[in-house]
Amino acid sequence: QVQLVESGGGLVQAGGSLRLSCAASGSIFSINAMGWHRQAPGNERELVAAITSGGSTNYADSVKGRFTISRDNAKNTVYLQMNSLKPEDTAVYYCNVKGEYYSGITRAHFTSWGQGTQVTVSS
Repeated sequence: QVQLVESGGGLVQAGGSLRLSCAASGSIFSINAMGWHRQAPGNERELVAAITSGGSTNYADSVKGRFTISRDNAKNTVYLQMNSLKPEDTAVYYCNVKGEYYSGITRAHFTSWGQGTQVTVSS
């Protein structure tokens, strides 16, 4: 099916920047929406940013103006550039990809999640 590999998390001071990457691989026919979610301890997983196949984006209010989502369709990769990071951005970040994959002689829809990458912002 489809596998996602995330990279780019780490520890950064408040005001710093990080860039997350998520590459999809497998029997991919097409990728539609790609996005990033995050989950802090004790909190539910929340949408951070999403981007459609046409490039339309939407962001959580808490990250607007600081985070930028982008994608490279040739590489089946989605990025999240995070600037002006705050301690409240500390969480495990998960990428999410939806699309279609080859299933035998047909196609089927898939929704895949990355393994998660820790982002820690110190004050």
